[in-house]
Amino acid sequence: MTTFDDREKAFENKFAHDAELKFRATARRNKLLGLWAADLLGHRDEAAEAYAQTVIIADLDEPGDDDVLAKLATDLEGMVERAAIRDKMMELMMQVAEDLPQTDT
Repeated sequence: MTTFDDREKAFENKFAHDAELKFRATARRNKLLGLWAADLLGHRDEAAEAYAQTVIIADLDEPGDDDVLAKLATDLEGMVERAAIRDKMMELMMQVAEDLPQTDT
């Protein structure tokens, strides 16, 4: 293999690794977001976990965060403003990002 091939493979591996980390971080954020919303809705224990799973699954509908935001805005209508949900999404993503293991680039 040439140096170019080695570098290309390394970049491909890093891209795949970064994509997996982003997916896992987003799923973790969505679980925490679902648990937060479940608490506001009065769900506890297994019901809260089940609701959090619906939030995780909602994110698989389409790319981006709009599907999760729409679900939560509908479910929390009259309780929490859409902007507050978006703020919570950003807060939890920052929290999850801090918890991720740091790797050398």
